[in-house]
Amino acid sequence: SKWESNEAETSTFISTLGYTSADYYCYLVKSMVLSLVTELKGNNFNGLNIRGRVSDDYVNAVSHFCLPLITLPDLTPLLETLLCYHGGASKEILSSEFLEAVNECFLKKKISLPASAVSSLWLRHLPSLEKATLYLLDQLVSIQSDSLEEVACVIKDSFLPQAASYPAIFRIVNEIFKNALLETDGDLGVMTTIQHEFPLKVYFPYHHQPLVIALSKRHFEVPTTYWPQHLKHISDIIKALVEDSSISSLADLFEIWFLVAVFGEWIDIAAEQLLKAAVEPDALLWLLAFYYCPQNENQQRTQTMVEAQAVYSHLVTLFSCTVLSIKDLEAAVHNIADTEHCCIQHLITHLLTCFLLFSSGGHTIAQELIYHITETSDRRKEVCSLLNRTVYRINHDKEGDGEEKQRTVKLLNELLQKLKV
Repeated sequence: SKWESNEAETSTFISTLGYTSADYYCYLVKSMVLSLVTELKGNNFNGLNIRGRVSDDYVNAVSHFCLPLITLPDLTPLLETLLCYHGGASKEILSSEFLEAVNECFLKKKISLPASAVSSLWLRHLPSLEKATLYLLDQLVSIQSDSLEEVACVIKDSFLPQAASYPAIFRIVNEIFKNALLETDGDLGVMTTIQHEFPLKVYFPYHHQPLVIALSKRHFEVPTTYWPQHLKHISDIIKALVEDSSISSLADLFEIWFLVAVFGEWIDIAAEQLLKAAVEPDALLWLLAFYYCPQNENQQRTQTMVEAQAVYSHLVTLFSCTVLSIKDLEAAVHNIADTEHCCIQHLITHLLTCFLLFSSGGHTIAQELIYHITETSDRRKEVCSLLNRTVYRINHDKEGDGEEKQRTVKLLNELLQKLKV
């Protein structure tokens, strides 16, 4: 700055060295960064602070020095070194302004940082981790496209799933998602986030481990022929937990339901298996009833099962029919509109949508019937979410008959287009 106050002399000096002003200042910044990085790394060899060479106050001052220069690409090595630097003091030595500014620039893609630096930033400054998580949720809730491919890209691009390999980061992110789900009353954008590409099974809650182990198996890790057996196993574990006298509060019930919701692909597969495979329906219907009506007491859940069983039995009798009309399914559609309980509506909507996708004659009336199912905007969003999850899973499945798979994906895309109009 002193040189800039006497620009004529500065320009002459730089010219004598054979540089333009722009080149000279660029080399000057690179030289300063290299010098500081070398100094800090020498003081913090292998993560061990060597006392006496560089003070914590000095490191704090360097972080302040970086504030107006954070977006300079040449500064990245120094940012990384600072974020991964640990001094001898128990308190944070980097300035909070520096940590907040780096996080803000990273979230807005103004700078690029390596994985180790980002993880270190979020581990040492929890407000930055909270902001990053809420920023991702905001992006996903406001996203215009319904494509899960785009959702997957946004989630991966946030770097949160990678950083959540640290248990401390995972647990904080997990708690934020839980609160977001409660505060938004199960917003579909939030539900999509927690179900898609995010759960890290190994760090999931310390309790209910048998349930975590069963749910965390991805569908492609279990042979198709064992899906009904695996789903019954999941249902039996949850039923035993729910009926356990120690599970007495809504908070306990929510913890169980949240686990099921996070690994939601098994709920979708349960609805499909009820119609596609020769299964004993009670366990799978109970699983769906719990997912959509977790707060039900025994008598209420029994009533839910009765209504779900009636719709299921009707759909099963029609599943192999190659020729269907709207009238054949009027009773099921009326059940969605007539029932007073929204959880029953969700369950029946799920079964009926699966019927249209996978039955022999369902595809012939699917486009006409889907309008009757999705009379309200909320139900339209619900069905769109189900269709998107299904098309994403089918597209990423390596197994399955090619012709049937293509027909189902074609129908899914057509229905999604219709619902967007």
